[in-house]
Amino acid sequence: MTIMGVIINKVREDLKRTSDEKTRKSSLTFFKDEIKLYGVKSPLVGKIAKAHFKEIKDLRKPEIFALCEGLWRSGFIEESFVACNWAYSVHQDFKPEDFNVFEKWISKYVDNWASCDTFCNHTVGAFIEKYPDFLSGLKKWSLSKNRWMRRASAVSLIVPAKQGKFLKDIFEIADTLLLDREDMVQKGYGWMLKVAANKHEQEVFDYVMKKKSVMPRTALRYAIEKMPSNLRNKAMDR
Repeated sequence: MTIMGVIINKVREDLKRTSDEKTRKSSLTFFKDEIKLYGVKSPLVGKIAKAHFKEIKDLRKPEIFALCEGLWRSGFIEESFVACNWAYSVHQDFKPEDFNVFEKWISKYVDNWASCDTFCNHTVGAFIEKYPDFLSGLKKWSLSKNRWMRRASAVSLIVPAKQGKFLKDIFEIADTLLLDREDMVQKGYGWMLKVAANKHEQEVFDYVMKKKSVMPRTALRYAIEKMPSNLRNKAMDR
């Protein structure tokens, strides 16, 4: 077995050792689609990821990314969380060519909202903040036939949106996703708008008012959730 295989096996052994059936069953209720999971609580997954990253932190980034891909490939949600943790841990070393790696992982391996959000909120979000020219790549994702790519185009901007960044691009992505029939995509871009409203409440409110006649109610409710009650009432009034 290769060194890479040994490291991944050690992660899997720890995940299996800390799993329990009660957590597995309760976690399944959060997903409409069938997913693979061990049944490990998120804080424990984080501890396992950090503990084993100490063993690999001196590896080159391509080697760390290869380990991440090995974890993604298993399909287990907890292994995807470890991969997300490790990829974000080297965000200071991101280079433009990494966008293609991240795009491939989303396209090939993401099959649920939790893996999508965990990866995109932090890893892809940090990449976009470092290389904003790749906002054009997110806009291409918003046109994808893959619903998780479309959700990714929105949720990758959650952390930048908290800082008030990229409002014009957020509205462009919301425009593309506006009539999407997938509720996971509706919730994704609604969430993006909700977070953008923290710094740009009036602009997001004006956007919602212009689109509310066609915006799915799921996305609308997410977008206005944190607004004052008088604005929420206006937005919900048909």
